[in-house]
Amino acid sequence: VTANREIAPGFFRMTLAAAPEFANPAPGQFVMVRDAGVRDPLLARPLSIHAFFRQRTEAVVTLLYRVVGRGTSKLARVRIGDALQLLGPLGRPFAIDPVRKTHIIVAGGIGVAPLAFLARRLRQIIPPGEGTIVSYCGASRADTLVGLEHMEEACFRTEICTDDGTRGTRGPVTELLAADLDGYDPRDTTLYACGPFPMVERLGEILRTTSFPCQVAVEERMACGVGACLGCTIEVKENGGASRYVSVCREGPVFDLHTVLRRE
Repeated sequence: VTANREIAPGFFRMTLAAAPEFANPAPGQFVMVRDAGVRDPLLARPLSIHAFFRQRTEAVVTLLYRVVGRGTSKLARVRIGDALQLLGPLGRPFAIDPVRKTHIIVAGGIGVAPLAFLARRLRQIIPPGEGTIVSYCGASRADTLVGLEHMEEACFRTEICTDDGTRGTRGPVTELLAADLDGYDPRDTTLYACGPFPMVERLGEILRTTSFPCQVAVEERMACGVGACLGCTIEVKENGGASRYVSVCREGPVFDLHTVLRRE
């Protein structure tokens, strides 16, 4: 651990110096993290990769997380120089379509963690003057808006909202997007999202009657991270209309929004 700083009440940004053999992650992938040699809590915690780069002798992994339970509370107390066990990168990442010119990112709360990584990758891929990246970032209050500096740096425009109106537009981030949707061409636009499941469901309702493609990174509790325990199951719809249950860690966490039905 080279850094572990509280950047907002209950939100931490941790930086890890991993072995140079650590594989290059893609936006949307995650790692399973736990204290090395500690058995309480027994299970590792899944955290989205927030940033990644390489130095001469190490791979640098940045994680943005919110303290929500015993596992993340223990991570918040980790100090510089401590060792953590890291399994990853895991999961299916976002599929970037460089042909489309408009890329819209919809982040709710800590959902900004993988999407900031995606925004920076999009900025690397899209040549100047040949496309645009727009982000819609929402949170409950102004002091829980995290990761905005990375979004504003990578995106051509960032729209902000809070549930209580303490910063930006008042209301859910989905409604902020809905108000602007007519201004985008679905033939040349793709959307990427991550946030609480109610946000995902509402986004699906908004886009259901449109032809906008949208990928969503599903937030779900995971125990193993490799699909062995079936503890992170959600229901998805097949192309023929039938549904089936899948493990988020193995077949996701990124899914076509229009196929996601509900969590188990």
